[in-house]
Amino acid sequence: MDAAAAVELLLSPGAGIDPYPAYAALRSKGPIVGQAGAYFVTGWHAADAVLRDPAMIVFDAALLDQHWPDWRQNKGVALFADSMLKQNPPNHTRMRRLASGVFTARRVGRLRAVIEAQVEETLDEMVALAGGGVADFMTHLAYPLPIKVICALLGVPAADRGRFRRLAEALTAVLEVQLTPEQAAGAHAAAEELEDYFAALIEVRRRDPQDDLVTALAAAHDSGGDKLTAGELMGNLALLLVAGFETTTNLLGNGLRLLLERPVLAQRLRDDPEAAPAYVEEMLRYEPPVQLTGRFAGEDTQVAGLPVPAGSEIIVFLGAANRDPARFTDADRFDPDRADNAPLSFGAGVHYCLGAPLARLEAQVALPAVLRRFPGLSPAGEPERRDRLTLRGWATLPVRVGSVD
Repeated sequence: MDAAAAVELLLSPGAGIDPYPAYAALRSKGPIVGQAGAYFVTGWHAADAVLRDPAMIVFDAALLDQHWPDWRQNKGVALFADSMLKQNPPNHTRMRRLASGVFTARRVGRLRAVIEAQVEETLDEMVALAGGGVADFMTHLAYPLPIKVICALLGVPAADRGRFRRLAEALTAVLEVQLTPEQAAGAHAAAEELEDYFAALIEVRRRDPQDDLVTALAAAHDSGGDKLTAGELMGNLALLLVAGFETTTNLLGNGLRLLLERPVLAQRLRDDPEAAPAYVEEMLRYEPPVQLTGRFAGEDTQVAGLPVPAGSEIIVFLGAANRDPARFTDADRFDPDRADNAPLSFGAGVHYCLGAPLARLEAQVALPAVLRRFPGLSPAGEPERRDRLTLRGWATLPVRVGSVD
């Protein structure tokens, strides 16, 4: 497969089914390749450098105006454009500071007992819902658990949790490299529904403040000055909700699938839950829940020795970088004993994922707990993968729970 064919495949529908052969073909041409008017990064060191370079900027409103003049007509695109995800410093710095206190490693660590209780509660629900001893791991645990956690942090009432899987599925389509008219319409409708929901919740929190993110961000907006505009308030609430569980959901599903395919390693984790951090880090490397991210060159620069002119679009394939043999020995082998493991699954630099400590902790708690609760856990039919590359994961993952401890 030459570079042009690899790029065409990776930018086509269905690329998320198995992008790794195309990644390898593209990486064989170098850590960064110019093709089809853009630059594609597959090498770990090149990807790390791009993500940390302050001259590399994200696709913000100004760039959207240049490349997609009518983007404001789609509320899904506009909602993310107002969030820290699509902002560059100093706006990004200002927005991120407002939410960062909730996601520090120390504060997340204090959530362990809460997450452990929510895992056990969700496992109880999974047992009750397992018809004939078969359950869909995605529906019964990988989605509801992260939704419970992020809703608790935001201050979203428990009774409202059930609506967010559908809304996130529709809204996050705008983050993919290809967007059909149907997906664009669905994202627009989902954004309108989320805006209406948060507008009502904000009014409730103004009357009855709580120790949660909705209260804190609404107060930042209400305080005046330049802390948070109305659009930024809505955009960041939507981002924190959706990103707060979509990536963790994919991490849980991808991780369990890897363990089901490797029963010896699954048994090791069942017997030694203290090994969970190393397992989760290797899951993040081997099957990252976010496969790519984009940047623009803010000035003429070089990446891995290749000249990149100002204004160039750069696609960083995180999934390819994580399997770069120049950085990882035997990179295509899943090895939880891997030394010096440093995947780029949560990015790097100023846009490093704010919720990374929380996602890691949820997986470190949940996956050993699933294995312990269901000693006979095994696949129950073929899973269905979502047709997404940016947010790559499973739509269904049927499992036979067997005996329950």
